[in-house]
Amino acid sequence: MPFVDTSKLEVIERKPGWFGRYYTSPNMTVANYEFRAGSSVHEHFHPQEEVWQVIEGVLEITVDGVKQQAGPGVAAVIPPNVPHSLTAMTDGKAIVVDHPRR
Repeated sequence: MPFVDTSKLEVIERKPGWFGRYYTSPNMTVANYEFRAGSSVHEHFHPQEEVWQVIEGVLEITVDGVKQQAGPGVAAVIPPNVPHSLTAMTDGKAIVVDHPRR
């Protein structure tokens, strides 16, 4: 599967205000998210390393107690088993990659 047309993937509202299109490679899970202002993802952790790349809008991302607003061009690299949470400050889009795959 060298190419994926993400526009043809099913949209799943994973959490209120978080609309994702998901696919996997042999080693990674990738999510293309659209998010709505005011929506959030509770603090959690998992064994995968996770990278959030903000494409549009602004997310407030907290990683291991350190909070930062991230806009277009900013990526958050979250190590395995580290607590993190997110709040959408505006509507926007992000790409999320988990390794190894979830």
